[in-house]
Amino acid sequence: MTRFTILSFAGLLIGLTTLTTGCKKGKDVVKPKGEVEIVEFCTGDEYESDSKHFRSNGTGESQDREIAKKKARSNASTRLAQTVSATIKAVTDNYVSSTEFNNREEATESFNELARSVVDQELRGAIAICEKLTQRENGVYVSYVALELSGEKFASKYNEKISEDERIMAEYNYERFKETFEAEMEKLGN
Repeated sequence: MTRFTILSFAGLLIGLTTLTTGCKKGKDVVKPKGEVEIVEFCTGDEYESDSKHFRSNGTGESQDREIAKKKARSNASTRLAQTVSATIKAVTDNYVSSTEFNNREEATESFNELARSVVDQELRGAIAICEKLTQRENGVYVSYVALELSGEKFASKYNEKISEDERIMAEYNYERFKETFEAEMEKLGN
């Protein structure tokens, strides 16, 4: 072995030793003075949208417990609607541009109109997958909630609505639409 190889190996060994000893589990981390750790419930990877589900979370505060819950649900619903709407807009734009619709602008507007209707209808069916309620020392309630909406169920309802529109059905291909929808859902999961 050359001297350079031995020194490189020694440096690597020292670096690995430092990393492994510096990252021990259970080691107390000193918080900077004046800072308090904030615990947010109903957040994290398991509460984010993936390729099968739309998800969102929200919080609400109030002196009244039920109002705090309503605010949290409303905030989560608003975020969920934004995610679903953005995804459906991308699906619509991609789907319409890949098809042979005679009037693309009219088709896009029809799809978007249907999407708004389905989003409003389906949000009522969103389920709470996490709910936590806390109370601060000053009596204020803080509600945390995470909502979930099935992507497959949403796509099915959307397809059902589309089939009611004769203008779109004349040129509509469900399988192609579903492929476009699944591709956008896959992006959510990444």
